[in-house]
Amino acid sequence: MSADFAPTNLTNHFLIAMPGLRDEVFSRSVVYVCEHSERGALGLVINKICDIDLRRLFERVDLPLHRADLSNAPVFQGGPVQTERGFVLHEHIFLDADKPVETVYASSLSIPGGLEMTTSKDVLEALASGAGPRKVLVSLGYAAWGEGQLESELSDNSWLTVAASNSIIFDTPVAQRYDQALLLLGVESWMLSPDVGHA
Repeated sequence: MSADFAPTNLTNHFLIAMPGLRDEVFSRSVVYVCEHSERGALGLVINKICDIDLRRLFERVDLPLHRADLSNAPVFQGGPVQTERGFVLHEHIFLDADKPVETVYASSLSIPGGLEMTTSKDVLEALASGAGPRKVLVSLGYAAWGEGQLESELSDNSWLTVAASNSIIFDTPVAQRYDQALLLLGVESWMLSPDVGHA
């Protein structure tokens, strides 16, 4: 990373893959950035699904799923790191109308200005019982970048960035998330050249 590169914190932002990014995992992906610091970045791909749904995933961990709204929900391919481990992206838990509860699960990352990412089984147990966060995205694996790596990819025009939208994460059909994320920038996919940044 060059010394004159101004660090940007992309926590609670989307990374939107440019057409020139042909990596099998990240091609046409939208990544929600959970954490970004000088040490690197961590995020979850929100628009690529696994071949199992939540009901089957819960069966694999010996939990019944008593949330009809989630039983057919897809499980996402969150990224190429720790693909056997579950990551639950969810809204903050509120006990009253306007004050979020301090993290209620054993292992949660509270994302400044955004959501929470929980990796402990207690969130799955809460969902199994019919409780837990109302809106969730469950992924296997995550995406990670080492120190300066994401900044280097940004300078190579591999990614577009925009402030994240919860409605795209939780309410937009999976097949539309890439195009909807681009629309946050006022861009449509046909406007992007696969050769941008590669003269």
